[in-house]
Amino acid sequence: MVELIAEIGQNHNGDMGLAKELIHAAKASGADVAKFQLFDALSTFGKENNPWFDYNCQTELSRDQVEMLADECRNAGIEFMSSVFDVSRIAWLEDVSVKSHKVASRSVHDRDLLTALGNTGKRLIVSLGMWDASTFPDVTSKGPVDFLYCISKYPTPLDDLNFAAVDFTRYAGFSDHTLGITAPCAAMARGAKIIEKHFTLDKTTYGPDHEGSMTPDELSELDRFRREVVLCL
Repeated sequence: MVELIAEIGQNHNGDMGLAKELIHAAKASGADVAKFQLFDALSTFGKENNPWFDYNCQTELSRDQVEMLADECRNAGIEFMSSVFDVSRIAWLEDVSVKSHKVASRSVHDRDLLTALGNTGKRLIVSLGMWDASTFPDVTSKGPVDFLYCISKYPTPLDDLNFAAVDFTRYAGFSDHTLGITAPCAAMARGAKIIEKHFTLDKTTYGPDHEGSMTPDELSELDRFRREVVLCL
């Protein structure tokens, strides 16, 4: 079965009530994982030439909030996961016993972060949107490593995907930034075993990721498609 990761990311807009609502909506719509982002806004995104800096600061999660969100996921019956952008915050995720760690495309060249994550022995899911070599990055890990095909354009035009040249026996899955759900459905049909896509309750909400996110209805359709494509294949 394909693993569906609902990337809540920063779409909670700093509102923990909304974050909890998104977790339960992701579970009800068929997601296996509710994923967040764990960062220091200033060091990760910077203030200069960043029109979203105030928003990034608003959506920066504290350690207590991470514990609360992990508990909420356990109560909802969905796996909690987070992209982590610096070494110091890995301990926050280890303390809540995550099963896997996510490496965002922007972190794929951060050797210190990759090494520290590899030493946890947990599964690593690594997006390659900012990796331009023909070979995969050398990630030394005590646990398994899954690489995701990704195009780091927001949104990604469908004709930029070039799935015909993508071998989903090498790539474990697809991290999607297109509009709609055509691309993740195509990736599943071509053999992707992991689908990650941003998730929102309302695409018109203020924030950089809402417009390109899937809604609960679209996530439910993805869930239906993954079950039926297994029967077809």
